[in-house]
Amino acid sequence: LMSFASRSNEKAFSFERYVKASHVLISADGQVCMSGLRSIFSLIRNGQRAKMVHDFPQYSVKVLPWLSPEVLQQNLQGYDFRSDIYSLGITACELANGHVPFKDMPATQMLLEKLNGTVPCLLDTATIPPEELSLKPSRSAADSGICEGPRAGGLRLSNGEPSSSSGGHPYNRAFSPHFHNFVELCLQRDPENRPSAATLTGHPFFKQIKRRPAEVLPELLQPVSPITCFENSGPQDSVSGLASLESGLSYLEVDDWDF
Repeated sequence: LMSFASRSNEKAFSFERYVKASHVLISADGQVCMSGLRSIFSLIRNGQRAKMVHDFPQYSVKVLPWLSPEVLQQNLQGYDFRSDIYSLGITACELANGHVPFKDMPATQMLLEKLNGTVPCLLDTATIPPEELSLKPSRSAADSGICEGPRAGGLRLSNGEPSSSSGGHPYNRAFSPHFHNFVELCLQRDPENRPSAATLTGHPFFKQIKRRPAEVLPELLQPVSPITCFENSGPQDSVSGLASLESGLSYLEVDDWDF
């Protein structure tokens, strides 16, 4: 997230318009790269840097959840790099919630929800009412990633981990106030109210990290095998694979970053 935020700024000569979790590539040594480059749009027109864009991206139906309201409304005001900031907030929700917001909505409804100012959020005990958390996940309305009720108070846990007393509901957990605030800033309906990339990189959510991301990420990725390890390999036994993953997670330390 920090890598993408640092690249989306008002002085850039291009921006992506949408980025999603599948575009974020992390190497075994903690280096972060962005893919999905076909969505990049150059701001240079006739030798001049354009201030606003009116172009509508190709393949838009598949990426509607990540597109900002100003991109979707296609009016004469156009849009600029701040549409990337909105996309960053959607990606944060996607990574934290395990699915992209609006995923269960028809395209037309999704468009109307965004234009009417419906804002996705992190799903936890602060945004989902207690009665919702008591339902089975399959009956919960939280699957859309939309906060449909007032914030509910409750026990706040650390690191966004589900509570063992939650009865199995995946969102009976608590993210940090800094993470909530970061997402809220990115997903402001009015692009004028969204912070710049420079402001975001100084947000307390990023400031709390004590070590460089390249030093932390390899530890966070420790239970995960690089995709190259699966090339030319046969199917693995699921039981032994889960046991190996559980063993790896037991040694994982995530105290440096409070989600």
